[in-house]
Amino acid sequence: MIRQISMRLPPFRRGYHLITHLIEQGLEPLMPLPEAGLLNLFIQHTSAALTINENADPTVRGDFETLMNHLVPDGFRGFRHTLEGDDDMSAHIKASLLGQSLTIPIQNGRLALGTWQGIYLCEFRNHGGSRTILVTLYA
Repeated sequence: MIRQISMRLPPFRRGYHLITHLIEQGLEPLMPLPEAGLLNLFIQHTSAALTINENADPTVRGDFETLMNHLVPDGFRGFRHTLEGDDDMSAHIKASLLGQSLTIPIQNGRLALGTWQGIYLCEFRNHGGSRTILVTLYA
């Protein structure tokens, strides 16, 4: 059985944001989750990404921001796609590096994240706005 919903996230400032709680709240229309299955999250944008990482120490999220801005700086002189501002092309590249999709196992009716794992929204634009995630449950 496959079920699917669309989830709209509120706007977030640029950075790496722990959104596990918002994802879990947004799963309400799919409840109860099966004992076993897979949940796929797909962000429908080209300037934001999803990833799973440390959920306890917020300095991890700041370090992600620091490193990614070092690797792919805004306003890089070699970029030609610049009509939407200095953060546009760098946002597209960062989103491609981290990716738009996560697949999380479901075990015992819950997301099978590890103790220290959380779901991040990686917002790469200074004013990205709200983001839409397509949620697909495979049971």
